[in-house]
Amino acid sequence: QVQLVESGGGLVQAGGSLRLSCAASGSIFNVNRMAWYRQVPGKQRELVAAITSGDSTNYADSVKGRFTISRDNAKNTVYLQMSSLKAEDTAVYYCNAIARGYVYWGQGTQVTVSS
Repeated sequence: QVQLVESGGGLVQAGGSLRLSCAASGSIFNVNRMAWYRQVPGKQRELVAAITSGDSTNYADSVKGRFTISRDNAKNTVYLQMSSLKAEDTAVYYCNAIARGYVYWGQGTQVTVSS
């Protein structure tokens, strides 16, 4: 079992920045990949960024060059640094972990970008 707790969401003006954090606990040594997804009402949850245990990263085209995913192994925490935020980045952001074929989700944190 892996438990994920997100923090750092909030309201920000367009062009601003936010950093989301996802603290992992439990059987974290089995985690192969961690990621951030986002979802707006009426739409499917979409991948924003992911980082593997080997530190490979990938990003949605819509956030490349603006968002950066990173992790601090000592703190068992994954971050999503978001810059140059746009109104269309408004969503609930979810932390995700994959461990031994199981998928785990955090409770989500709201990010609202005002234009």
